[in-house]
Amino acid sequence: MPPREMTRLLLQKADQDLYVLDILVSDGQAPIEVFGFHAQQAVEKLIKAVLALNKITYGRTHRLGELVDLATDNGLAVPDYVELLVDLTPYAVEFHYDIAPDEGGDELDKHRTLEAIKALRGWIMEEMDSTPPDTVGP
Repeated sequence: MPPREMTRLLLQKADQDLYVLDILVSDGQAPIEVFGFHAQQAVEKLIKAVLALNKITYGRTHRLGELVDLATDNGLAVPDYVELLVDLTPYAVEFHYDIAPDEGGDELDKHRTLEAIKALRGWIMEEMDSTPPDTVGP
């Protein structure tokens, strides 16, 4: 699949998670694990979208730090606020399936997290605007 097409597909999938997050963000009864899972999924898809756009090969991983490192190691100027989002990694599997966040630990700030995810999406859209279209042929 051409890089821009893959980027668009990943953006569409991330938008599905963003749709859910927009609903859950102000629902005080929504389990934090559910919000965290969709937040992690959105960030994972968004980072993979910018990697695909830049023709950077990535593996099958939920580890956001690895994906961010891959982006920066390949010269992408990843915004600083993405570091906040890397902390969502445990929601991909551990918190979603097995272990709830510690009662005494830091509570996930849903509003701040959603704001950062939307900013990440905006950054990727800017990257798309500044990246030449896919070329056909050798």
